[in-house]
Amino acid sequence: MHHLTYGDIKAATDRIAGRIRPVTLAPVDPGAIRTGHRDPLDDRPEEPCQVWLAMEFMQHTGSFKARGAQNFIQAHREAGTLPDAGVTIASGGNAGLACAWAAQQTKVRATVFLPASAPAVKVAKLRGYGAHVRLIGSEYAEALAACEEFTHTTGALASHAYDHPLIAAGAGTLLEEIRHHIPDLDTVVVAVGGGGLFTGVATAAQHHGIRTVAVEPENCRALNAALQSGAVIDVTVDSIAADSLGARRTSEMALHAARQDRVHSVLVPDAEITRARQALWDHRKVAVEHGAATALAALTAPPDHVPDRDLPSRPAVPSRSYRPGNGERVCVVLCGANTDPSDLAHRPGD
Repeated sequence: MHHLTYGDIKAATDRIAGRIRPVTLAPVDPGAIRTGHRDPLDDRPEEPCQVWLAMEFMQHTGSFKARGAQNFIQAHREAGTLPDAGVTIASGGNAGLACAWAAQQTKVRATVFLPASAPAVKVAKLRGYGAHVRLIGSEYAEALAACEEFTHTTGALASHAYDHPLIAAGAGTLLEEIRHHIPDLDTVVVAVGGGGLFTGVATAAQHHGIRTVAVEPENCRALNAALQSGAVIDVTVDSIAADSLGARRTSEMALHAARQDRVHSVLVPDAEITRARQALWDHRKVAVEHGAATALAALTAPPDHVPDRDLPSRPAVPSRSYRPGNGERVCVVLCGANTDPSDLAHRPGD
């Protein structure tokens, strides 16, 4: 099995340079994010943490997925392994959009399989990127089976939403860009669905000695469950952020990356995700999808009840928030904004 390496990410960075939009960073107002408990032995003067938002939702197709899709197609183009039948994927979400866009950029045919229930707006978007859309069955599994059959019969190249080293390496290029802006970065905070973004970012972060905070909704915790059980397992998916983070299982690559030092797993409740998403709109006029707000919720959710250190330790309980330390430099990845913003603008009582 392929474990992602920093070399994979360096290669992806060179490969997609000039083909994607560089990330924009926005500093958060000083004092807006609470720091954690101070170590009583730390005699440095108290400094607020510094937090930046990585505005990756402004990427082509509205999410970070454009990076992996570009890397996947360009790597195959370089290797001469792009078939005449083009690329195919089963996804009505961000991965499908990114695949269709990257294929169009490279003048490659893309065939996207979706359940017949897919929203018309998504189908129209995919067709706008020049994709051939096939509506099959009533649920994702049927569309996926049809996509696999298409791969076998036509020789088309199958792409994956997250579980592929080229896709994850492309996502990792984001951290290289963030470090270019913040060379002394301490911590990066990312939302986790299937784990492509997390795998890429955490692999690059590990290389540079940067901490990664992996944030999942409480009831959508494929990576956290894999960490706790020691193996990739299926989980139930029930969260407001499930449209983008709703993977039933994480990848082996993501589990491997999560076992490294400096990775923290955090689970946030849906109410905090909704609150973080609304706050971004209220204070920044930024409308992100719930998946992107999940990362920010780790910093804005109320702190855990930390058990008294003298009490016998309880079994490992996942954190419900992340509190930066004294002077810590933190970047929160806002990974996508393919969302209906109508629930943000008009709140009762406004």
